[in-house]
Amino acid sequence: MALGHEPFVAGWPVLVALVVFALALPRSRRGAALAGWLFGLGYFAVTLRWIVEPFLVDVARHGWMAPFAIFLMAGGLALFWALAAWGARALAGPRPVAVLWLAVLMALAELARGHLFTGFPWGLPSYALIGSVWDVWFAWVGPYGLTFLVAAVACVTAYCLIRGWTLIWPALVGVLFATLGVGAVTPVAPEPADRVVRVIQPNAPQHLKWDRDWMGVFYNRALDLTQAGEAADVVIWPETSVPALVDTAGPLFAQMAEAARGAPVVAGIQRASQGAYFNSAVVLDGPTTVADIYDKAHLVPFGEYIPFAALLRPLGLGVLVDQVAGFTPGAGQGLLDVDGLGRVRVLICYEGIFPEEITTGTDRPDVLLILTNDAWFGQGAGPRQHLVQARARAIEQGVPVIRSANTGISAVIDARGDIVARLDLNEAGYLDAAVPRALPETVYARMGDWPLAVLLVLCTFAGVVARRRFAVDGGQAGA
Repeated sequence: MALGHEPFVAGWPVLVALVVFALALPRSRRGAALAGWLFGLGYFAVTLRWIVEPFLVDVARHGWMAPFAIFLMAGGLALFWALAAWGARALAGPRPVAVLWLAVLMALAELARGHLFTGFPWGLPSYALIGSVWDVWFAWVGPYGLTFLVAAVACVTAYCLIRGWTLIWPALVGVLFATLGVGAVTPVAPEPADRVVRVIQPNAPQHLKWDRDWMGVFYNRALDLTQAGEAADVVIWPETSVPALVDTAGPLFAQMAEAARGAPVVAGIQRASQGAYFNSAVVLDGPTTVADIYDKAHLVPFGEYIPFAALLRPLGLGVLVDQVAGFTPGAGQGLLDVDGLGRVRVLICYEGIFPEEITTGTDRPDVLLILTNDAWFGQGAGPRQHLVQARARAIEQGVPVIRSANTGISAVIDARGDIVARLDLNEAGYLDAAVPRALPETVYARMGDWPLAVLLVLCTFAGVVARRRFAVDGGQAGA
């Protein structure tokens, strides 16, 4: 099932694997829970294999944590699937209808995985469908809704096979036509705007990024890329690409503004205030003016901060807490006004994987801007999967995405999720591209995940009521 995701790019294994899992679902609750956990363990371990990469940047200090990180992450996330499989058998018992409940409960489990304990929606099954005819559904029901549709198609197929019905093929053809029909009424790809954005990709390897002998090299490289060629209308630097704190970066800001030749610059930088540190983005308007600033609000647990750090120190885990420098979450919404782009929603790295992070309604942005440093994720699946999620954000909101990544993949993505221009991994350079215009606000942008959450909860509640009534009626009939 994990082969459906980048870098393999073959969405069909997701559907096939879910069908096989539904057909093989054990008849007991305990067996189903164990099968669900093992299935999830394999899926998440392969999909999230890139998670060991940050621990290999400094192998001497952190390498020993890598095996524990991948097993604990995959095993923890697999608990959601174990609970879904257990619930399917709890609601339906050994009856074949359990596979239909599996679709409902797996979708509910994925929705919970994306929100509980700060959430981690990486690797949603629906992301395997980006680039196919199915991806238009992101604009209608979002990534969780499409995950539900995929699970429903797989589990209905399994149910038809179990029952020996021959209606499966007309049903699948109907689903295909419904998908194509939705695609036909979706707005056409937008026209590019007049303004040209320059995306800077300095390509600073993580093990050298904060080396004092190399910081100036990467900064000067970004500066040279900014002033190369014809001037752009807006210049974008990636996450933490300015090697200074905001308060001491005045001379650097002046150099950046001069290199941009009058264009505003949006750049990732760190900021200190009253003993707290922030992972930030600044908007430079001229050599001495910081026009706006955004502090990253959704931090990476155990990467940018340690949850419950105050409780861990008394337990003798102060060494673990001290190994993470620790950022403080910002309080803003990330909406910045940038001349040449309009209203911009800034998402710093990790924030880009959460569809609900984006402000909509009256504050709907004109552009989504993702500043990231994917050097942590290695050269394989991590950066590619991160890019796929940026494409999903574009489709969900009907808004173009500009992605500036330190080592790649940097890209300009239109509101249909199509990549207009890109810079590949481990390539230093700049990307000049006209930014496409936004499309009308999508259904998902207006509604969010609430309709799906209510539907899944009501279905589960109805299943519990039906199960109790079935048990009472069955008991009376037996008596």
